[in-house]
Amino acid sequence: MSAGETGVEAGSAKRPAESRTSGDSISFPPHRPRLTEDGSPHLPFAHEVPVRPPRWKPDSKVDARLTAELTARMIRPLCLCAMLVLANQWVFGAATAETPPLRALLVTGGCCHDYPNQKRILTDGISARANVAWTVVHEGDHREHQVSIYTNAAWARGFDVVLHNECFGFVTNNTLIGTITAAHREGVPGVVLHCSMHSYRNATTDEWRKFLGVSSVRHGANHAFEVVNLQPSHPVMRGFPDRWPNAPDELYQILKIWPDAIPLGRGVSTKEAEQVCIWVNTYGRARVFGTTLGHSNATMEHPVFLDLVTRGLLWVCGRLGDDGQPRSGYGAK
Repeated sequence: MSAGETGVEAGSAKRPAESRTSGDSISFPPHRPRLTEDGSPHLPFAHEVPVRPPRWKPDSKVDARLTAELTARMIRPLCLCAMLVLANQWVFGAATAETPPLRALLVTGGCCHDYPNQKRILTDGISARANVAWTVVHEGDHREHQVSIYTNAAWARGFDVVLHNECFGFVTNNTLIGTITAAHREGVPGVVLHCSMHSYRNATTDEWRKFLGVSSVRHGANHAFEVVNLQPSHPVMRGFPDRWPNAPDELYQILKIWPDAIPLGRGVSTKEAEQVCIWVNTYGRARVFGTTLGHSNATMEHPVFLDLVTRGLLWVCGRLGDDGQPRSGYGAK
């Protein structure tokens, strides 16, 4: 064709002529699908088909239900593990974390004894046998001294047990004694040693003596004697021999055993009358362990004495088993 004629390049198929007038829209011929050789419609390859995300709208109720179910499936095993751990602790007394020590307060001081060294002997010796942490109040070097903390009604707050190794025999302040004993009567366990039995002995109130479990105002000469085990089946005395020799010490003369006290040991001497020297007591809501032994450092340093006092301390705190051994977590660290 000549240059002025309308047409297409050689070899190309003819396209139908388009007619267009002013104001008319453009129109295209109808789409004809591509056919395969057998005449069926041609389907493009997968990569030729555009992928569109599904038009899914979450159902809030269904979604919440699925979330709750998945959460429950994840939490269930954790709850089971926690229950197994707690059951192990309850049955065997084992703790996953270290058992905190018993918080013990030692009140010491007064006349006639080596309290500077005895406070070390007691705290070191007991902590070597049981899980106990100590606070020590050491005041006064004469019988008339009034321990300062006893003026505060909350003097024993925060402690699991109080050990009294004091000698204040001439203090007669009934109000002070009432403050001391009130803390124990309300439930703070007590351990009382040796001259604690002669402390406050001239006071007109009996509350200190009721707390101790015995009454005494004098003792015999310092000499060796034997201790007889009166309650070998009691947890405090279990495993101790029927009788054992005690280092030279003082036998306190026991004038009265109060109704809630239970004698555990008796001192037997060839020079003096027999005297109860080991016992347990109940005072109000508190347990009390007492012994009149412990005048000299030689007695206090003896392993039998330290074993005895340690057991007494654990027993008043409810941490001594029926077999006489510390409960789990409360033995020596």
